Amino acid sequence: MSTLRNRTTVLAAATTAVLALALTACGGDDSGTKSAGPATSNTAAAGSSSEAAKDTGTTTGGSTASGGGTASGGGTAKNTSATKGSTGSASATAPACATKDVKITAATQDGPPYTHIVLTAKNTSGHKCEMKGFPEIQFLESHKENVPAVAKSKPAAPVVLTPGAPAYALVKLSDGGKDEDGEPVSAFSVMLQGGSGLAAVKAPGASGIFVDPAQAKTGYWTYELRNGADDF
Repeated sequence: MSTLRNRTTVLAAATTAVLALALTACGGDDSGTKSAGPATSNTAAAGSSSEAAKDTGTTTGGSTASGGGTASGGGTAKNTSATKGSTGSASATAPACATKDVKITAATQDGPPYTHIVLTAKNTSGHKCEMKGFPEIQFLESHKENVPAVAKSKPAAPVVLTPGAPAYALVKLSDGGKDEDGEPVSAFSVMLQGGSGLAAVKAPGASGIFVDPAQAKTGYWTYELRNGADDF
């Protein structure tokens, strides 16, 4: 009886020990699972960090595409164009045309009465030159003053001629009236502002032109004659 009780006690103690071990093992599993839980969260966080990094990379790639905004390098190209433009205006600093650089001819404008002529100055040199201001014209030996210029015909930008290019100036001779105090002119002189030399220009027509010094006016040199600005 005593032996049976002892066996029961030992068995109970052994069972308790086994249960305790089992519980400890289960507890270890729980805590392991719990610690594994945050580890999984960390892994997820690491994964989302990777995704974020990918997203960031994509966004950066997008801003690198804004490096396509180096198409604002296209803006640099605009600046380059502006530079070209300023270089173009720098070409406006070409030397002034001298009479030896151009060939000046005269032709009547419209029909009778012939009140206007057009001067054409063609660049016959091998370099660029600027037609400054207006032609300084003297029609008559009896009137040494230059023909006055019409301010509204002044162009907004310098007139720079490349080799072979022409410039024009409209010149008023008279009002076309019979009672005007004028004289016939078969040739006249032209000087270029800023340049050197004097050009002798043959008047158009077999009998030349009729000039009233009181009515004579000249326009500025321009690339082409313009309605309005060159009407005088």
